[in-house]
Amino acid sequence: MSMPATVATPTPEFVAPAGGRTLFGHPIGLAVLFLTEMWERFSYYGMRGLLVLYMTDYLFLQGKAADVLGYAAIGNALGSVFGEMNVQQFSSQIYGLYTGLVYLTPFFGGMLADKILGQRKTVVIGGILMAIGHFLMAFETLFFVALFFLILGNGAFKPNISTQVGNLYPQGDPRRDRAFSIFYVGINVGAFFSNLVCGTLAFTVGWHYGFGAAGVGMVIGVIIYLAGQRFLAPDNVMKTAAAHATEKQPLTKAEWRRVWSLVILCLLNVVFWAVYEQQGNTMQIWADKQTIWPTLFGWQIPSPWFQSFNPFFIFTLTPLIVAFWAWQSQRKKEPSSVTKMAIGCLILGLSFIVMVVGAKLIGDGQGSLLWPVVCTLLLTVGELYLSPVGLSLVTKVAPARIVSMMMGMWFLSSFLGNYLSGFIGTFYSVISKEMFFLLLTVLGVGAGVAIAVLNRPLQRAMASTDEQPAAAA
Repeated sequence: MSMPATVATPTPEFVAPAGGRTLFGHPIGLAVLFLTEMWERFSYYGMRGLLVLYMTDYLFLQGKAADVLGYAAIGNALGSVFGEMNVQQFSSQIYGLYTGLVYLTPFFGGMLADKILGQRKTVVIGGILMAIGHFLMAFETLFFVALFFLILGNGAFKPNISTQVGNLYPQGDPRRDRAFSIFYVGINVGAFFSNLVCGTLAFTVGWHYGFGAAGVGMVIGVIIYLAGQRFLAPDNVMKTAAAHATEKQPLTKAEWRRVWSLVILCLLNVVFWAVYEQQGNTMQIWADKQTIWPTLFGWQIPSPWFQSFNPFFIFTLTPLIVAFWAWQSQRKKEPSSVTKMAIGCLILGLSFIVMVVGAKLIGDGQGSLLWPVVCTLLLTVGELYLSPVGLSLVTKVAPARIVSMMMGMWFLSSFLGNYLSGFIGTFYSVISKEMFFLLLTVLGVGAGVAIAVLNRPLQRAMASTDEQPAAAA
């Protein structure tokens, strides 16, 4: 930090969307971004909910794996590091790499938007790349090529759709925090229906129909985004062009403190995401192999429906948690954003005590659906204390001219956490289930304690901003 870094051209802090029309007290652009993200998350979670089962139960079985382009090379590369792996362990590594890399590329997608293309064009490019990736999943030999397109597309899309929510509001507008909670509900409405649609199609018609439905969802999202352009706020490149600004400026000392505070939070969040992402990995395997699923009129409910419980709990619990924070705020007892994130990690870790007890009682047999569902319910409360709060915090704390890059950096914690989740998942088949879930408990609680310990130093680093406890973050 001895030499100040030059950054993208400074832009006006806020330019209102054209027309100024609102819907339920928020700019109409929020509805456009809500629906766009809803369909994008429909595609992402629809595919993710199938991924592990597709690999372990179909694609990587003997006789099929050799036909997948790149299978031998990737298998040899991972084997040279981790040794010989069974199908579940190899699939867990691929799951971790994929779900990790989709959160690494947003850092570069944010840079691309901040410096060259702008947020709007980058979102469209990302959406098209992801649609191509989903449709390529229909070809078994191109499995890894499809993942590559999805990784690149998510990198362009993810940071730049989120920052556009912040662009709709001036700095200090109390609606911004509520807007991110609304936006987060959109994410999870898409995630809820994705597994009901994609999972059902995959199990009743064929894997490729499930992946195809995910691709259709992404195409719908891109169409909605293009149709709603006039309701969005100008992006960073558009504002720069309007201001005719040309001079590049270094970050100030105060801005550097804000940047480093976000970097530290990102590092602390890695463990949260490593534990959280087990719901799409080892928890899905538990739901598939060790859970007794009910039947409806003689029809067996498919196990990928398990992935819909988390988003369902999110959009049902969000109003309750927001109301609770408002109640705390009225009494001047609402936790700060960083404290909420510490609480989220603690609740996440403690949620897996449910699975520790369930694993001890069930052993190698099958048990009630309530075990993973109750764990997911508690886990979701932890998520609501951390994830939307973090998204809102980035748009408030990050310097405006590098906000997309900083949002991409925020997702770097998800990259590291998702990859770590794949590594942790390899222990699922080699240690007892009871000990595995206890490990997740220790990791989650440990991350919460670490954030709590560093709470005050982080708050001081953010003191130069208008960051306040988020009433609805």
